[in-house]
Amino acid sequence: MGKLFISCALPYANGSCHLGHLRSTYIPADIYARFNRMNNVDTLMVCSTDEHGTPISVRAEQENINPKDITDKYHELIKSDLEACNISLDSFRRTSDPIHYELAQEFFLTLHKNGYIYEKEIDQLYCDNCKRSLPDRYVTGTCPYCDSEGARGDQCEVCGHHLDPIQLKEPHCLICNGTPHEEKSTQYYFKLHEFQDKLNEWINSNEHLPSNVKNFAQQWINEGLNDWIMTRDMSLGVPVPLDDSNKKVLYVWGEAFVGYMSSAATWSNEHDIDWREYWDSKVVHFIGKDIIYHHTIFWTSMLMGHDYKLPYSIVGGGYLSLEGQKMSTSRGWVIWAKDFFEMFDSDLLRYYLVINAPLNRDTDFSWDDFQRRINNELIDNVGNFIHRTISFTSRFFDGEIPEPGEYTGEDEEFENIIKDLPGKVGGYIDNFEFREGLVEIMNVTKRANKYFNDKEPWKGVKEDMDSAKTCLYLSNQLVHILSIILGPYIPETTQKIREALNMPLENVKGFTEFDEREPKVKWEESNEFLEPGYKVNKTKPLFKKIEDEVIQKQKDKLYKLLDNEKENKEDDKMSDLISIDEFGKVRLVVGQVKEAERIEGSDKLFKLQVDLGDEVRQLVAGLAKRYTAEEMVGKKVIVVANLQPAKLFGVQSNGMLLATESMELLTTDGNVGESIQ
Repeated sequence: MGKLFISCALPYANGSCHLGHLRSTYIPADIYARFNRMNNVDTLMVCSTDEHGTPISVRAEQENINPKDITDKYHELIKSDLEACNISLDSFRRTSDPIHYELAQEFFLTLHKNGYIYEKEIDQLYCDNCKRSLPDRYVTGTCPYCDSEGARGDQCEVCGHHLDPIQLKEPHCLICNGTPHEEKSTQYYFKLHEFQDKLNEWINSNEHLPSNVKNFAQQWINEGLNDWIMTRDMSLGVPVPLDDSNKKVLYVWGEAFVGYMSSAATWSNEHDIDWREYWDSKVVHFIGKDIIYHHTIFWTSMLMGHDYKLPYSIVGGGYLSLEGQKMSTSRGWVIWAKDFFEMFDSDLLRYYLVINAPLNRDTDFSWDDFQRRINNELIDNVGNFIHRTISFTSRFFDGEIPEPGEYTGEDEEFENIIKDLPGKVGGYIDNFEFREGLVEIMNVTKRANKYFNDKEPWKGVKEDMDSAKTCLYLSNQLVHILSIILGPYIPETTQKIREALNMPLENVKGFTEFDEREPKVKWEESNEFLEPGYKVNKTKPLFKKIEDEVIQKQKDKLYKLLDNEKENKEDDKMSDLISIDEFGKVRLVVGQVKEAERIEGSDKLFKLQVDLGDEVRQLVAGLAKRYTAEEMVGKKVIVVANLQPAKLFGVQSNGMLLATESMELLTTDGNVGESIQ
């Protein structure tokens, strides 16, 4: 029996889980874990809450409470969310556990002993009011690249540029709102640059890395790796285990990764099993795509410096938007896991979030689409076929699977489809193509309903009994297979199917109990047909249709927020009205795009060369998510020609193109250089 170590990205213990967390990380990890357990792989799946992040520290200071009050609360809430979604973790711990401190400090000391840690004097922002150096998240200011206000000390949310706090214009302290100044500080650094070639080789040669992870990591490698700060001047965190550390703590990205190991070590101590046997066999990290860089570059280089076995794969899930808009917890534009599970079964969410798009792509949650997919796909295809098959078997054959008659070509084709299904689905799951596996199942159930309708067993029992028997024999075989291969995807529903088939049941609720880690149901059973005469139970519908009024209630609750925002915007518009004389100052000119190229490092900005008749202007436009560079070239556009120059992402823009709020470019048939009155 092989072994497998699965880790889930550590959630910050300062908020509950929302649907985006479940989609990108925890549901995919659970599918992979359940599948491997069913295939006799001794699987250890771990996670912890990350309790040392600066957002936690900042919030605690702003609210004048102990950080532990925050982390205690949200550790339990997150655990409850994951249990409600049936994420079968073996170990869910905390980075505030003593064993985590011990392992994180040991990891740092080993890197230090091996010559990968050194001291460096740097410029940091210092707040005289708070009397301390300010870590990145303690500072906000104006972005030096796009001039957006409210940029964090580590990243600008508007242009996406990674920042150092001292780069910010007009910085201020988040705690006291004072203006910090630059001051020298000594910190410990990790020699990341020394691992550039090894990382490049590992990324290029690892055939198990998904393409989105490999491509993202390669971009950073190609830009060249700079050494990476490992310490912070804070009170919250793992203390640096050196005598001359001056009470510094490890940077959260210098110790949070070790949370995978410390969670496993706690589990090991409880059950007298060495977690390293799992790590040394095969490691798969499941994360969101926002931390691909941290795992492929930082963490992997740390493992190299410690001589640990490198991950088999790192699976980075895409973002989940909501009703076509980016999720925002601060605005309340979000669906919390707890709220969802109070209304709907977890399997409905698991199905919808997997079927919507491949994991390596961003996708959207829409209440209308959720209702459509559940009602028209999961219920009409899977639920309908299983209910019809069991009901007809009970009604016409006393609940016993009948002996099949002579096969027709249609029967042979259907049997081959059934027999091929487990292997196809298993291959997809093993390759982290979870949606593709589920799509294969749904296509077969759709085909099965057509087979059932074409065979018309309700007529066959009166006119052609052999045909009816063959239909029900094969249909029951597919139901049996579905009761196995749907297990990783929708585990609770699978148990209802097995109950209808009079088969052994799994305990799929909550976290994995130690004595139930080896599943009763094995994947290999899906290759076996049930014998004629096998007795099934009576059944009832697996699902209930989601009614329109239920969905409308959820939409009303969500969109009430937008209505309030629109009212506020209308009030703002009234106060922002300008006179005709002010508008007359705006100079609008017809231009034609001659050249267009993406700005490196930004996913939405173009650098354009626009012909205005008497000159060619360089403009920056945020249209790259709506158009390709080729589509932009040749378009006649309307340009605000008398704007003051501005820099966006470090590129100067001498004007502005007019476009709608949805990024639809305003074009014209006018002559180049012509003014618009």
